[in-house]
Amino acid sequence: MSLHYGHCLLSIPGPSTIPERVLSAMHRPSPNIYAGELHDITATLFPDLKTVARTSGEAAIYIGNGHGAWEGALANCLSKGDKVLVLGTGRFAIGWGELGAQLGLDVELMDFGDLTDADPAKVEERLRSDHQHEIKALLTVQTDTASSVQNDIPALRKALDDSQHPALFMVDCIASLGCEPHEMDRWGVDVMVAACQKGLMTPAGIAFVFFNEKAAQARKNADLVTSYWDWQPRANPEIYYQQFCGTAPTHHIYGLRAALDMLVHEEGIEAAWKRHETFARAYWAAIEAWGRGGAFRANIENPERRSRAVTTVRTGKGEGTRLRDWCERIAGVTLGIPLGLGTPGSEEWDAAFRIGHMGHLNVPMVMGTLGAMDAGLKALDIPHGSGALEAATAVIAVHGQS
Repeated sequence: MSLHYGHCLLSIPGPSTIPERVLSAMHRPSPNIYAGELHDITATLFPDLKTVARTSGEAAIYIGNGHGAWEGALANCLSKGDKVLVLGTGRFAIGWGELGAQLGLDVELMDFGDLTDADPAKVEERLRSDHQHEIKALLTVQTDTASSVQNDIPALRKALDDSQHPALFMVDCIASLGCEPHEMDRWGVDVMVAACQKGLMTPAGIAFVFFNEKAAQARKNADLVTSYWDWQPRANPEIYYQQFCGTAPTHHIYGLRAALDMLVHEEGIEAAWKRHETFARAYWAAIEAWGRGGAFRANIENPERRSRAVTTVRTGKGEGTRLRDWCERIAGVTLGIPLGLGTPGSEEWDAAFRIGHMGHLNVPMVMGTLGAMDAGLKALDIPHGSGALEAATAVIAVHGQS
């Protein structure tokens, strides 16, 4: 018997749940793309996107996903044969580097595994050894959606500064933007990439590249850039269609406008960061409680290095896949598959899953997901400790008293 007849919960690490207001804003006929309201609304997006990114620099919008933003960032800053240093802490920075290699870049991977963040001291050591400054860019993620690690972006910037290395600092914030603190200008990030379908609560389809003056100067010598990926006309168009190198993503513009109204003008970006912090710690408290009587544990041991947007969970043999399947089939809660942890059907794959806690999220949604998981553990006779829901509500209660 299934119990999922009702509103299903999507608890994967993106695309995240779309607010009804965003869906309603998009539910309209196609607009005039040549003049009028669409142009006016588009112009309002850029200041708010920069508020979320905490930058006074430039922003370009692409019709595409996060991989498109990866390519746009690399194409505007680099030339064939340029060396880039990629910090691997899961699957996604590695994927960014693989895309760079396909573009003709010389990619060097420092792989820190999928259990910890990048070590700034080791990064600094490598940068100091690059006496000829062959490394043109340092690529990292803030949150790796596969491992759920959160890299220390200010510490990595310090590694660049202390080694007096001129490489561009390029950061993937696809999973973290709008969910956890990011200070692009204050932290010295030169290029930041993001997408709309996670913390920005908009259906997948548009991506962003933010860049400062140092990156804009690098663009002058880059030979990878093409007319479509060129960020100059997108950030500073002479006429409207140059912002998108053709037809605008009309309905995504309306949806993103509604999402930014909620995130920037109603809740406020710093309040959103605190909300994500609370919900992340509620999930961690539940996982810790389950783990006292079973094999459950957060993939990243140090809480301060965990993402506030997604948590990767390790389980006993076969328990991850069994629980994930039960939650979706019986309870109507969709948890995330593991990524970068084995292959589908392998022992490592079946002993892990991911929980997305990003974007449009409140207490009933968090407790609904946790309650379904707790019921699943009992239904499947998976060993686990007690008190998980009580531990999660205790975390939420503390936030509610502040």
